[in-house]
Amino acid sequence: MRLNFENTSLGAFKYREYRIFWIAAAFSNIGMWALIFGRLWLMRTLTPSEFMLGLETAANLGPVLIFSVWGGVLADRVNRLKLVRVTRLMFAALAALTGVLIVTGVIQPWHVIVISLGTGVLLAFDIPSRAAMVATIVPSEHLAGAIAMYSIVFGVAAIIGPALFAPLVGSLGLEGLFFIIAASYVLTTAALMFMSPVGHKMESTRVSAWRGLTEGFGYLRSNRTIAGLIGLGIFGGLVGLSYQTLLPVFTDEVLGGDEQTYGNLLLGAGIGGLVATVAIVMLGKRVRPALYLTVSGSVFGVLLVVFAQLDTLAAAAFALALVGASRTIYQTMNQTLVQTLVAPEYRGRVMGISQFTWGASSLGGLLMGGLAQFYGAPFALVIGGTLMACGVAAVGTTLLRPLWYRSKAETGTGA
Repeated sequence: MRLNFENTSLGAFKYREYRIFWIAAAFSNIGMWALIFGRLWLMRTLTPSEFMLGLETAANLGPVLIFSVWGGVLADRVNRLKLVRVTRLMFAALAALTGVLIVTGVIQPWHVIVISLGTGVLLAFDIPSRAAMVATIVPSEHLAGAIAMYSIVFGVAAIIGPALFAPLVGSLGLEGLFFIIAASYVLTTAALMFMSPVGHKMESTRVSAWRGLTEGFGYLRSNRTIAGLIGLGIFGGLVGLSYQTLLPVFTDEVLGGDEQTYGNLLLGAGIGGLVATVAIVMLGKRVRPALYLTVSGSVFGVLLVVFAQLDTLAAAAFALALVGASRTIYQTMNQTLVQTLVAPEYRGRVMGISQFTWGASSLGGLLMGGLAQFYGAPFALVIGGTLMACGVAAVGTTLLRPLWYRSKAETGTGA
């Protein structure tokens, strides 16, 4: 039977600019995955403090909480493609610096924190532009599919990264890992150079940056559903998505493992995430974002509670596969709804404000690290998972219920 790609998410690949953008994202997300989890493991090798793990997460994502709204304003005022080229190159430089500090033997926890702060500032200006670019390189009828296909990159990176983590660290050391991360970002920048800068800058405006920001918040006040989705994303980042901060603790304190065990846990989550993403892609326009978000977000919270009770590698890895699947569906559906509902002229600012989710993860990492320091990692995850499940169920069954049975296409046309 012949597949009709027009009814799946593969239709976005008809467009040259999207194909290049997707390839660049493949290099970039492998680098970002290794950057985040590599630094968490690096911090764990430098200090046994759970609080320092939380501080590392806060340093990496905290600047997103502070500066992402300005990154969104900038995304509506400059050429987004040119901005992303610069930020990707700077990521390469920071990763290379980390490798140099390790290989020279002078690396200290404060070095990791400072470099993470630099990465976070770059992310605050990079993410809104990168997210807003998708809508400018594919027509609206393929937007949801393009977002889903873009999410596949995250799933693949979350499998390739864990599969290579232990072998690379074992053979090249942590410094080798960071030099490879730097190379991946150089390749990302090279791929982006093949894209045309035309169409990635909004029309010139005389509106000040501050007024642009206030207009963005005013737009959200008049769009209760979009505001609720962003609020739900922030809440999820605070109590649920920050679970990754504690995985190094589970690795050595609960499972008694090493970098191979850590890689296996991450691999389990990555496989689950990729399977979920492929399922979303194949469903295409038949996906019901609001309904899937409500169910997957609630299940995600419950699974975190289950994972917190496990003390064997096989069971923990399997549970994390389910965690990864539910988390991926939850995040993809939230992103899809926001992207399809927002007006084009506010897209950059709204995507900047929506990145508070990442910033909330930084505060959540600090919270989880503090709870784990005093009460243990399992207790911290039980609290976070319970709040996640209850919060998503409450918002989904009230604010989002009218959208439960509307498909991606219907959601987009109704915006």
